[in-house]
Parts: sequence; C-alpha cells; structure tokens
Amino acid sequence: MSKTVGPDLLYERDHADSRAMQRSRTPLDSTQPNSAASQSRALGETRRHKILEWLREQGSARVRELAHAFSVSEVTVRQDLEKLESDGHIVREHGGAYLKSVRQQVRAMALQHLDNMDAKRRIGRRAAAMIGDGETIILDSGSTTTEVAANILGHRDMTVITNALNIALMLGAEPGFEVHVSGGQFKAPTLSLSGERAAESFRGMFVQKLFLATAGFDLDAGLTYPALSDIAVKRAMIDAAEKTILVADSSKIGARSFSALGGIELVDILITDEGIRDADRAVIERAGVEVIIA
Repeated sequence: MSKTVGPDLLYERDHADSRAMQRSRTPLDSTQPNSAASQSRALGETRRHKILEWLREQGSARVRELAHAFSVSEVTVRQDLEKLESDGHIVREHGGAYLKSVRQQVRAMALQHLDNMDAKRRIGRRAAAMIGDGETIILDSGSTTTEVAANILGHRDMTVITNALNIALMLGAEPGFEVHVSGGQFKAPTLSLSGERAAESFRGMFVQKLFLATAGFDLDAGLTYPALSDIAVKRAMIDAAEKTILVADSSKIGARSFSALGGIELVDILITDEGIRDADRAVIERAGVEVIIA
C-alpha cells in the first residue's frame, strides 16, 4: 500500500536537498570570486605601474587618453588615478593628472640614470669609436646616448641632429660641431622633445648613423617605449639613417615597455654589455643584427 506524501513534507524534503547541494558546492564556488578578485587586483597594479611610467615620461595625461591606451573605462582610469594620488605619486586635475613637480620628474630621471652606469659608459665609449670626423649622425635622447655624446667631444667637422636638450647643450659649445635640435613637445623627465613635430624634424634627412635608445628590447615585441608619442619620432629617425645602432645595456634585453615600434630587424647593430644571455644573443644574430659587447 503506497503512502501519500503531503505538500508540506515535499517542500521540506526539496529544500533539505537544495541546502545539502549548496553546502557541497560552497567550498569550490567560494574560491572563484577570490581568484577573480586577485586577478583583477594584479591587473590593476600592473596598469597603475604603466600609468605612472607614462606620467614620468610625459609629465601629464588626460583621462580619455589613458582609457583609450589601456582599453578600460574612464571610471576605471579615475579610480587608478585616485589610488596613485593617495599613494603620493601624482596630482589629479579636472580630466587628467600630472606628476607632483617638474623637479621630481627630473630627479626621477637622474635616479634612473644611476642604474647600470658602468655598462652605459662602456657602451658609450664603444659606440663613439664607430664615429668618424666629418660624419652626420642622429643621437636619440637617453642616458646611454648621452654617454655616446660625452665620448665624441674631441671630434671635428661633425653634424649632430638630436631630440635631447642635454646632448644639444653638451655638444653645441664645441667648436667642431654643428648641432641641430628637433622641434616637438618637451618632456622634462628625459629632457627630450617628442611628438609629431619632433618626428617631422627628422623626415627628409639623410645621415650615416643613428644611435638609438630604447626602454625595452624584447625578442618577441621588438623595440618598445613608454609613450605612443615616442614611436613616430623613432621611426622617422630610423628612416633617415643609413645604419641604425642600438645602444642598450643588457637589462633592457627581454624587457617590455608600453608601446611597440617594431621588430629587432629594424636594428643593424646592437652594442650592449657582457650581461646579455647567450640564447638571446643567438636569436638576435639570427635576425641579422650584429652584436657588439662593450
């Protein structure tokens, strides 16, 4: 004889089963939000680091510009800027942000220049040995290219085109040099001129050698730089030169910055230090780039 089960008993039984299933799922499901939150925090930290790198290079930025560059909403960018401001790195303004002061930007540049200075000096001397009297060259802005400039002070009848104000001041007072400075937007952290006007200054030129700097020289991404405004300038420099010589200490090899210029095949010669890994050197040389150890 079958036993009749009333609706109240069915309700209780169904809910008991549901609670049991929920308890069995809870340990697994509860880890998913935590994992997603951790990933989101990591992405946010990486993005804020790159925003700070951008501001150190450019001095300031607009919210809309950053949102487009990082493919996030303007709300997300504002939250990032709030965090950077609370950490004491930047000052927010309506529609954007800037570093606290030009003095801090220049100081940050000077501190960066202390990194790997022995290697940079050796690279600068080796690069300068490749430059002859009477040549026309381009010197990119950067700490290593500044070392190149410091080592050609005894040359004669040289023409130097540069986007670096410190290099222009260093060489401009020398009797054997004719120095041309590009136009463009001044960037205090690197004492350089950048943007489309700077790029236009190099178009239509022809020089024997370009001594190029980089923020990162990744074997997959190629030459990378902190700001999009750098890319047009570097490309115009490369187009103007018969030979492109990259001067970069080994810490730059394998590093990536924000924006990519192009592959390693853009470079004819890499001058670096003995810290380069054998495997990296082999890949670079297979791409047709001559590697010189300073």
